[in-house]
Amino acid sequence: MLELINVSKQVGSELHIDNVSIKFERGSLNVLLGPTLSGKTSLMRLMAGLDRPTSGDIQVDGISVLGKQVRHRNVAMVYQQFINYPGFSVYDNIASPMRLAGVDKKTLDERVREAAELLRLTEYLDRTPLQLSGGQQQRTAIARALVKQAELVLLDEPLANLDYKLREELRVELPKIFAKTGAVLVYATTEPHEALLLGGQSATLSEGRVTQFGKTIDVYRRPLDLQTAQTFSDPPFNTTNITKTGTDLHIDNEFFGQVPQGAASLNDGQYVAAIRPHHLSLTASTTHHIPVPAEVGTSEITGSETFVHLRAKGNRWVVLTHGVHRVNPGESITVYVDPNSLYLYDSEQALVHAPAIPGEGY
Repeated sequence: MLELINVSKQVGSELHIDNVSIKFERGSLNVLLGPTLSGKTSLMRLMAGLDRPTSGDIQVDGISVLGKQVRHRNVAMVYQQFINYPGFSVYDNIASPMRLAGVDKKTLDERVREAAELLRLTEYLDRTPLQLSGGQQQRTAIARALVKQAELVLLDEPLANLDYKLREELRVELPKIFAKTGAVLVYATTEPHEALLLGGQSATLSEGRVTQFGKTIDVYRRPLDLQTAQTFSDPPFNTTNITKTGTDLHIDNEFFGQVPQGAASLNDGQYVAAIRPHHLSLTASTTHHIPVPAEVGTSEITGSETFVHLRAKGNRWVVLTHGVHRVNPGESITVYVDPNSLYLYDSEQALVHAPAIPGEGY
């Protein structure tokens, strides 16, 4: 088990990691989810022993490893920006950690070729990294981490440079492979979609703080504060300040709609209402959907989906809808809100109501 206990890291006047306490069990897959500069890489470097915390402790199976040199820790780390030995062949790059560990020749060869097969590198084993594409070099770095059979494997956005098909395959295969070794696998990403595909457990990060940690699907469905909700939504949640009075919701003293199911017992007062972009629609599917007048800013058509950016109730919102929908900048449209898809947060931005949507998709 890897445990971080009240870990902070300060660089000059800047606090890069802020009082993080978290436990990762052996054989577990753990996702660090957050935007760029949220602290994911800084936290991984502390776990690996490449940096030392300003305060707090890092323990493996209850024993502090702060005084232990990196070369004496059984850790493998892969960055988004791949690192390989330029003068070695791909074969020798992959084999290098096993040679250092004194693995016998037969076992070494078997593990190199098995990893190369998985990562589609067999035909490149005799080449040097400079003869490879960026994606092939990244796969070489991942293969080297794989054969090391480390107790702690840190993958920092490792699939970002790969083509779509291979990326999807490895998202499925890598967690299974590392789980067999009993390793603690920590995987950093900026993409909520990737965290959901990987599953396991997720820690959401913001400005060096872990805002929530738990089963990935639970963190997604019940973000306990508004910052976590925004971290685990791409595009971010649509939000608006709202007032609850009895069974009614109001925005700027104007009737908005009925209180969502399960929220009737909340005290009257001010809240932040939040709704995912894919829970807004351009057509009303039921009579209880709330119509909201809006003005289109721009739209992005990706082929299978359309992102419509607009202003509604004085807020910038995004609608994510399936199919191609052509709207023009400045056009007045109506979007529809299902009140039973609303999340409600109090004045401290803590969750007070989450929708119950059986079988909710991503």
